[in-house]
Amino acid sequence: MTGSAAIHAAHEAAEKAARQSYGRLVAILSARTRDIAASEDALADAFARALERWPQEGIPDQPEAWLLSVARNRTLDAWRHSRVQDEATQTLLLLADEFTADTAGGEAVPDERLRLLFVCAHPAIDAAARAPLMLQTVLGLDAARMAGAFLVAPSTLGQRLVRAKARIRAAGIPFEFPQTRDLPQRLQDVLDGIYAAYGTGWDDVDGADAAQRGLTGEAIDLCRILCGLMPDEPEPLGLLALMLFCESRAAARRGAAGDYVPLDVQDTARWNHAMRAQAEQALQHAAGMKSLGAYQMEAAIQSAHCARRLGAQVPPDALVALYDGLLAWRPSIGARVSRACAVAIAEGSAAGLQALDAIAIAEVASYQPYWAARAHLLGGTGEPAAAREAYARAAGLSTSPAVRAYLAVQAERL
Repeated sequence: MTGSAAIHAAHEAAEKAARQSYGRLVAILSARTRDIAASEDALADAFARALERWPQEGIPDQPEAWLLSVARNRTLDAWRHSRVQDEATQTLLLLADEFTADTAGGEAVPDERLRLLFVCAHPAIDAAARAPLMLQTVLGLDAARMAGAFLVAPSTLGQRLVRAKARIRAAGIPFEFPQTRDLPQRLQDVLDGIYAAYGTGWDDVDGADAAQRGLTGEAIDLCRILCGLMPDEPEPLGLLALMLFCESRAAARRGAAGDYVPLDVQDTARWNHAMRAQAEQALQHAAGMKSLGAYQMEAAIQSAHCARRLGAQVPPDALVALYDGLLAWRPSIGARVSRACAVAIAEGSAAGLQALDAIAIAEVASYQPYWAARAHLLGGTGEPAAAREAYARAAGLSTSPAVRAYLAVQAERL
């Protein structure tokens, strides 16, 4: 194999190992060290060495085992230099299990990725850090890619993750596989993590690693597995329906030139109607369990939006009622802004603006959908100057080039 071909093959093998085994490798190291940050550093060094050595030495038969061995050796070297912990004890702990045996005790959750999501939902970990920790530790996402899903700046999210990992290390929180009895109390956090993973693959994000996309399909797959694992729980079905409704419209969200196309003007012929039917089936199945939840409400809202776009007579006040139901289950800025848009459909732009005005400005100062909605409604009430200003603010807050271009066009049309 030539030099350039060997380098290319090594990069491909490393990328495949990262996609398939990153979370597993971090978990194996962290299970012994209780230090996620140090484990990630060691693994990053192992990948760097792989890119240096594999082109010359050849790709090993078991790339993941090679990476784990190098990362473990780096961790041992760090211990020997720091002398913070007892070297002999920690060496025995670190080398206690072979690569193929480190999943012992995780039989309650057969899928490795899903099992690690439940690990990150440990109740001793700060609640606000659990879902971001899942995305970074299990799926290898960077802060720029994750920040939009949690409505915080990348720097803020990065600090939150650093604090969470420091707490895990300082408190000795066990990075252990959950038992069956632990799953229900951790379910909500895992659902939130899966939905956040789905959201991170939704748009191009400035400053994010472009290679770390495509998690929409993986999130849906994880949710399907979760539905099978916990068949008596309706909320996993609700989340599955929600994601399938959104994903069924993915092909219609961009025009031929890659421009953003909002739901109200999408070409429904480009929707995946088989996927939409699966979403309806999952939602109906969840409803049959007669235990309502926030994800079921969100899925019902998506179902209504799809039906309305397809020509069904969905009463406008029914959409408002659905958003009221969602707010009762899980109050959020996003739901309040969406409700205001539903009010505008039912009662006119002025009423929608009044609903937006009821939200404290400090809560939405950096929330892009608020300013986009406000701009649209201001245009509908004959206030073009104020609408342009709101469009400009919305564009400035958007992380998607396609969305920014769309907002600029809307402002020009005023």
